Amino acid sequence: MPLTRFPSEMSVAADRTTGVSVWQLTDHLAHSYHLYFTNDGWWDDGRRLLFGSDRGNASNLYSIELDGGEITRLTDNQPGSSRQGYQGACINPVRDEAYFWRDRQLRAIELRSGEQRVLLEAPAGWNGSSENCTADGKYVCTQLMQQVDVGPLNLGAGYIGFGALFEAHPLCRILRVPTAGGAAELLVEQRNWLGHVNTSPTRANLMTFCYEGPWTRVGQRIWGLDMDTGKVWKIRPQEPGEACGHEYWMQDGEHVGYHGKTAAGDAFFGFVRHDDTGGREVPFPLDSNHFHSNTPDLIVADGPAQGLTPHVLLAGYDGERFDGPRVLCTHRGSRHTQHLHVHPRFNHEGTKVLYTADPNGYGQLFLADVPAFESLPQRSDVIGKK
Repeated sequence: MPLTRFPSEMSVAADRTTGVSVWQLTDHLAHSYHLYFTNDGWWDDGRRLLFGSDRGNASNLYSIELDGGEITRLTDNQPGSSRQGYQGACINPVRDEAYFWRDRQLRAIELRSGEQRVLLEAPAGWNGSSENCTADGKYVCTQLMQQVDVGPLNLGAGYIGFGALFEAHPLCRILRVPTAGGAAELLVEQRNWLGHVNTSPTRANLMTFCYEGPWTRVGQRIWGLDMDTGKVWKIRPQEPGEACGHEYWMQDGEHVGYHGKTAAGDAFFGFVRHDDTGGREVPFPLDSNHFHSNTPDLIVADGPAQGLTPHVLLAGYDGERFDGPRVLCTHRGSRHTQHLHVHPRFNHEGTKVLYTADPNGYGQLFLADVPAFESLPQRSDVIGKK
């Protein structure tokens, strides 16, 4: 199909709290959002960025050219079609192709032409989600879950039915699907709600997955998998009452970051090698919904949802403790739905932080410059400022 292009909506302003330059990438009377924070949305050597948007009363996948701001619509879903979004989409790291679930089909899309291919169709009575591409670009890994009736269910807005779905222990499968086409390989099958399929960005045989559900009730959240041998192991074994999650791979593809709380309720940030060695956990002076980092040295966070903490935060780690958190900018995001979660993450170079927020009512994409860490104010110095 011919791709539809739109003029730039980009603008830049100095953040009112810190003076940091923040680029607003989208400005439309509809929600726009970047990919889930564990999924890299940059492509074309970092010159373009994928995002989802609900413009024209239809959910579609878009790309923005970061230099000039031109926006391209890559899919052509019409008004009244499925509201299934593109937050879970993932990019092939070795060619300009992305993967997403749509209408129970796992599809590949060529990012320069918009041409789509169907890689997998979920069997009747099953749904697919949680897609991630291997480091060599040869496979997209994903999850299938058998449908179960647990009553009202709306995980994208309010986590309605979240606990009931966990208690149902639905039959789930993790699959490895060739990106060139071919039969899917079954990697894991369990009567547990499996999710957050995350592949190492450097080790094509490694992934993490999780037991999804209330963090203090799942027993063990983070699991490792060697796709070549089938070996499965615990990463960061949990004790009763502990909570941890929102795990993600750091840039080296060797370490996994996560956050959580002790049984006593004290918040921490942690990281560990994929083989569950060399782990470190550091008290985080302020809990947060999500964390991301390329390395353990500098972490970005969005603050806790309680109280609607309005700041994107940075914390520096010196090997022993955190400095900060310091305020990078003010996001004022409502976090009312999954697509409106702030989900901050660094670009590859660590020079910018991408996030979604709705300070004026609609979710938009923002890209904040990262200055010298020491130049930013401590959060304690800006508490209460609007």
